Amino acid sequence: MAGITEMPYNRLGSTGLKVSALSYGSWVTFNTQLDTAKAKTLMGQCFDAGVNFFDNAEAYAQGKSEVVMGEAIKELGWKRSDVVLSTKIFWGGSGPNDKGLSRKHIIEGTKAALKRMDQEYVDLVFAHRPDPDTPMEETVRAFNWVIDQGLAFYWGTSEWTSQQITEAWAVAHRLDLIGPAMEQPEYNLFERKKVESEFVPLYQRYGTGTTTWSPLAYGLLSGKYGKDNIPEGSRLGLEQYSGLAKTTLVEEKLSKVDSLKPVAAELGCSLAQLSIAWAASNPNVSTVITGATSSQQVTDNLGALEFIPKIDSVRDKIEDIMQNKPEAVKTYK
Repeated sequence: MAGITEMPYNRLGSTGLKVSALSYGSWVTFNTQLDTAKAKTLMGQCFDAGVNFFDNAEAYAQGKSEVVMGEAIKELGWKRSDVVLSTKIFWGGSGPNDKGLSRKHIIEGTKAALKRMDQEYVDLVFAHRPDPDTPMEETVRAFNWVIDQGLAFYWGTSEWTSQQITEAWAVAHRLDLIGPAMEQPEYNLFERKKVESEFVPLYQRYGTGTTTWSPLAYGLLSGKYGKDNIPEGSRLGLEQYSGLAKTTLVEEKLSKVDSLKPVAAELGCSLAQLSIAWAASNPNVSTVITGATSSQQVTDNLGALEFIPKIDSVRDKIEDIMQNKPEAVKTYK
C-alpha cells in the first residue's frame, strides 16, 4: 500500500476555521467496540498524521462515546487549540424534553455533553436532525445563545434538507443572528444527491461547509462484505445494525462494489481508499469523517490522501459503474 502523504486542510465553508481533509468520528465504535485505551491509540495515530477534527454526538452510546473521547484527549495531553471537537444535539435521553431542538434541550444538552467530554467548549455543535415540533426561531436563538456563552464557536445541521437550512438562514438574517455554517450529510458513492445537487444553492448563497459521514457506506465500500459474508466484529455484524445490513447488502450494490475493485487496483489503492479519496475530491466537501477500530484501518483510511488528486484519472470509469450521478441544478437561463 502507498504511504501516507501530508494532510491538507480545508476552510469550513465560509468560516475561518481549517479542518483536516480527513477526520475521525466515534459513531458506533466508541464504548461499544473501543474502550478509552484503544480510542486513545487510534486518535493519537490520527492526530500524528495531521487529523485535527474529531466528531461526536450526545446520542452515540447514550453519551458514553463523549466520555471515552474526553478521557482519551485528557490522557493524550493535547493542546486544546490544536484540535476541532464537535458534538451533536437531538437525542439526549428518554424524557419528553431530553430530545429535539427546543431551547431547553439545546442548552442543557450542550452543557451535559461538555461535562461528559470534560471540555469548556466544543468548536462545532450540530442540530443532529430537524425538529418539526420546535419553531425554527427558537432553535436558531438557542444555538446563538450557546455560541454567545462560549460553549461552542460554530453551529450547524446534520441531515437537514436544503429547504430547512434555508429557513434557518432566513430566521437568522431577520434576527441579525448567526446561521448554520455547516451541514453534516451522508456522502458516498451510493448516496450523492444532497451533496452534489440539492445543496449546490447553499454553497453559492451561504458558503455552507460539509462534514460528510459514511464514505464507505457503512463499510460496504471496503469490499469486505458479501451477500452471505459478514465478517465477525464488523459494523454490519453488530446486532443493533441487523436491519441496516439487510438494506445495504443487496445484490445490486454488491455487484457495483465488485466492479469498482479493478478500478482501485488500477489506481494502486484499496477499494476503501478509492471511496474515501473520491468523496474528499469533491470541492464542496470540507472534511470526510472516517471511522476505524484498528490501527491498520486508520493507516488504510489515511492512505487515501495520496489518491485524492488522482481520482480524476478514473472518474469516468467510476461513473460508468455507478450510473447514479445526480442531475445538475437547473438555472433556466
